[in-house]
Amino acid sequence: MRFWRVIEPHLGFLLQGFALTIAACLLAIVGAVLLGAVTASMRSSGNTWVRGAANAYGDVFRNVPFLVQLFFFFYGLPELGIYIGAFETGVIAMSIAGGAFVSDVILSGIMTVDTGVIDAAKVSGLSRFKIFTRIVLPIALRVSVRPMGSVLINLVLTSSILSTITVNELTGTAKIVAATTFKPFEVYAVLLVLYASLTTLLSFVISATHHRLNRFMTGG
Repeated sequence: MRFWRVIEPHLGFLLQGFALTIAACLLAIVGAVLLGAVTASMRSSGNTWVRGAANAYGDVFRNVPFLVQLFFFFYGLPELGIYIGAFETGVIAMSIAGGAFVSDVILSGIMTVDTGVIDAAKVSGLSRFKIFTRIVLPIALRVSVRPMGSVLINLVLTSSILSTITVNELTGTAKIVAATTFKPFEVYAVLLVLYASLTTLLSFVISATHHRLNRFMTGG
């Protein structure tokens, strides 16, 4: 079969790129969710300076193209004497960019928490920190899981841009194979399948997490 004859010699190389994409995405997702949760808590703070700093971070990284952010970290920081590997730069840039969008989702979830629940927690003697971490944030995350899924899937798709800073993830390896074989149709067909598989799996995980978290919270 012609298709297999083209792909088979390069399958291992493509799968190495796929594994690198998965690693970058997993690290970036963890980073984006943690940074988003911290930023959302800061944006809901009563301190004007803390809230302003968090809002400024969100405004900057939501409104600047990711490619520009990536080039700033990879090409700009060395001018300041800060040297980071290409893979690490990609993960950091994705985490920071994704965190800005995740914070919007989590903040929306925070705003849905009934003030009566918070007042009852205050009456029971819980500190503001415990109220936020034990009551507000869990409820906000429960509400935010599904809409956050769209942000995280977009983060996975954004990982293809890492090939522009010499990271041989899935798209980077596909470009090399396509240039070597002069068979872009077959190579990019494999690329379509692998990216679709990855985003479909992530969608399934998000849906399962949403179902389980809501069932737990409702006692079902």
